[in-house]
Amino acid sequence: MSTISVRLPNYLHETLRELAQEEQVSINQLIVLAIAEKVSALKAEEYLTQRVARGNRAKFEAAMAKVADVEPEEHDRL
Repeated sequence: MSTISVRLPNYLHETLRELAQEEQVSINQLIVLAIAEKVSALKAEEYLTQRVARGNRAKFEAAMAKVADVEPEEHDRL
């Protein structure tokens, strides 16, 4: 594990303290979770951008042409 020192505005530190109490976790745990969520979101965006670059419209349309043209069942309707 690594240790870092972060300067936070007072209002943000107080908000973290309150949220940590509400969630019944330490401030450290709350920060680690927040960072993990952000990293996950950024990595997912990166992955999806790479997948889009590899996309092929013709292959997509060929696959979609195989899908039956039927109305969805009642329980699947929006």
